[in-house]
Amino acid sequence: MHRFLLTPRWWGINVFVALAVPFCLFMGSWQLGRFEDRVDTHREATAERPADQAAAPLDSLLPVDKKTSGRLASTAGEYAEQLLVPERRLDGKSGFYVLTLLKTDSGKAVPVVRGWLPGTADAAKAPAAPTGRVEVSGALQASENSGTKGVHSQGGLPAGQLGVIGAASLVNIVPYDLYDAWLTVQTPADGMIPVPAQAPNNTGLDLKAFQNLGYTGEWFVFVAFVLFMWFRLYRREVETLRDAEAGLVPAGVGPV
Repeated sequence: MHRFLLTPRWWGINVFVALAVPFCLFMGSWQLGRFEDRVDTHREATAERPADQAAAPLDSLLPVDKKTSGRLASTAGEYAEQLLVPERRLDGKSGFYVLTLLKTDSGKAVPVVRGWLPGTADAAKAPAAPTGRVEVSGALQASENSGTKGVHSQGGLPAGQLGVIGAASLVNIVPYDLYDAWLTVQTPADGMIPVPAQAPNNTGLDLKAFQNLGYTGEWFVFVAFVLFMWFRLYRREVETLRDAEAGLVPAGVGPV
């Protein structure tokens, strides 16, 4: 009855099933692993930092990664150029960041967001930075790029304004070396509102993460479909052979 499983046709079907099932299981497990990695990364990146955690020297936290992003970093130097970062939203309101370059004792400068103010970017509204040598601590952030959410990447901003906070966008504005990071002061003065630290890129439960989860389901559905089709073909073959033995169909006629 089951000798048909040894025919060339069924050898091909069985080999296909034997290869397709583990391949689909592997791909489904891989996509599930990608989703779990994103969940773990998101949990780590958004975990609250201890309130009593001391600020670490800026250089010791670089380069910025998912572990150091949001950590309090400290450095010292003198404030230099001040720029405004327009069209930044905070608590559902539109406003702008007040960003001042800090020339550190190392000779390199780091952008420091000293706070947020509501309304249209206006240099007259932005408080001047303290003069002389200062010690600054703030939440460490990775440089933004054109794909960062909320940035103004189209260009065309007036002088004194900056659309993307990062060394790449500042290199042609200031004449000194820059850190590939920036700080956001958590206790601003002069009536400005602190800009909360953001999780690093590619660590959130975004559309890509749930695409991985969706692909996981698809691969496991493929496994079930392959097994279902094999069983269906097998059952039709057996039923045809039984019908042939009972004389209901001519002998030698296979399933349609």
